[in-house]
Parts: sequence; C-alpha cells; structure tokens
Amino acid sequence: MVGSRQRPETATVAELRPQLGLPANGRRRRRRRLPFTRRPVAEATVQVDFGFFDPKPGDFHGVKLLLRSYLGDREWDVSGFVDLILGQTTVGTVVKSESPEGEEQEEGEEEEAAASGEGGESGEAEDVGPYAVITALNLGRYGTHQCIKELKNYILEACCEDLMKKKKLQLMLSGEGAHDVGLLVCERFVNFPHQPVSPLYEGLFDEVSWATEDEPTQELRDSFRFKSYLILTRIFMTKRRVSEDDESIVYVKAEDEIFLKLCSLSFTVDLPRKEQVVPPELKGYKEMALFMVVESCKVPAFREELKSFLLED
Repeated sequence: MVGSRQRPETATVAELRPQLGLPANGRRRRRRRLPFTRRPVAEATVQVDFGFFDPKPGDFHGVKLLLRSYLGDREWDVSGFVDLILGQTTVGTVVKSESPEGEEQEEGEEEEAAASGEGGESGEAEDVGPYAVITALNLGRYGTHQCIKELKNYILEACCEDLMKKKKLQLMLSGEGAHDVGLLVCERFVNFPHQPVSPLYEGLFDEVSWATEDEPTQELRDSFRFKSYLILTRIFMTKRRVSEDDESIVYVKAEDEIFLKLCSLSFTVDLPRKEQVVPPELKGYKEMALFMVVESCKVPAFREELKSFLLED
C-alpha cells in the first residue's frame, strides 16, 4: 500500500532508462529488463528481474487478473477490455519477471515452441504472469466495443451529483469529443516496486508520441493525438479526521497524487463492492473510486514531477 508521502530508495530515472532499453532518443526495443532487489519480511534478499514487453494474447489471463477490480465488483465486459489492451501492441507495456533461465523467449523461439506444441493447449509459449500493465486507449476509436460503452455508462452514472462535471464528461465521452480522449490504464499488484513506475510512464508517453508519426495510416496516427487523459483509480479516504496529523487521502498508486494536483476535473464515489475490504492499518478509511481528467499539456509536468517524487528521500 502506498501512502501519500512514502518514498522509495531507488536509482535515478536516467540510470534506470538504459537498463530498460529506453534510450534518450529513439524507438523502444521489444524487450526491456530491470533488475530489482526486494526484501521480504524475513529480511532475506531476493533478486527479481523484471522484463518490459509488448502486449500479446498470451498475457490474457494475467492481465485480466490485474484488471479484475478495475470497476470494483461491477459486472462488465472485462474480457473484451483486456482484448483491446492486448491488441494494441504499439502503445502499451506488460511487465513480467524473467524466466528462471534469465531470459524470456524471443519472438522466433516463441514461434518454434508454438509449432512444436510446447506452449500448452493454446499452442503459445507459457508466460510468467504479469505484475503490471500500462496503456492508453482512444475512447473514440474503440467506442463501438461493448466494454467501452459500459465503461462510459459507469462514469456518467457515477458523476450524478455534480451536473456541471457531468455535462463536461458527456461532451468528452460522446461523439467526436471521445476521439480526443485517451483512457490511461496503469494497473499493478500492490507489492510492485516503485523503481519501474517512472520508466513505465516514460515509455508510455514516448510511445504515444511516436505513434503519431509511425502508425501506418493517418487515422491511426490521429488516434494517438490525445487532448486529454481520463484516469480511473482508487484511493482510501478517511471517514472522520481525528487529528490534523491524519491524512485525508491514502493513495494506492503514488503517482495519483500528482495526477490529482494537475487534473482539470476530478470526483470521487463509493467503489462498487459487495463487501468493503480495508487493510487493518487503514481502519477508519473507506475505499473510493477516483476519476480524473488530465490535459495532455500537463504530461511534461507530470513526468518531471514523477522523477522528483522518486528521487526524494
């Protein structure tokens, strides 16, 4: 769980980028690697090598697990949502640990494994389940998909008390306005380390920029010219502040504190849950859904502030 002011002990973002295959100028490589050392409760040191990969169909079950609570317990087409994420390979990243041999299978090796039937019943090479996923989906481009329709309905239903905000959201989510909005999705397990977070966002926003030049058609290039990003996340808010030292908000994902400061529109609602599950250390807090709209012109400020966030002691 990430509080609003916890800081990791980490290398600089500039030092991490080469390890991930993210040069200062140029396109990303297919596979990026990041070694990370973590210490469990028993204080035994465990070395974990994370790989940054393009999304692919073999990641379906792992990514679906990451997104199972994206809309709380609300029933919706999460499988279709995962398919959209994995089908967009030029913008988006899946983070997995390296194989025990130290390397993931490269593309040619995966094809050989599939041809020989070594990849299991599906014919695909078996993957280690993802630890994180990040992407940006154009709400106009994918607007006819059932999962996006259901997602839009949920957002508008949630924003029912503030009519001004709801009207702005309706303009953003309907018609041509939706083609200017990117749904920014970054989901990861709660024990995912801090070190890769900034490179994840760096890579995503770089890929969005490159896609406006590299996609094969003008329509696809234009689909990544986002004017704003819509972010759905969750936080814990105190039910009643006992003292001034109590934090009113605890951020599950540290970067959401920055997004909230930079956003042009935000609101919170109760997260749809059949049963609220709150960690013991957050007794007196309530899990909430947080919706934010961040203008694309704020992305450079976000990137710089996220770097500073990671560098603070």
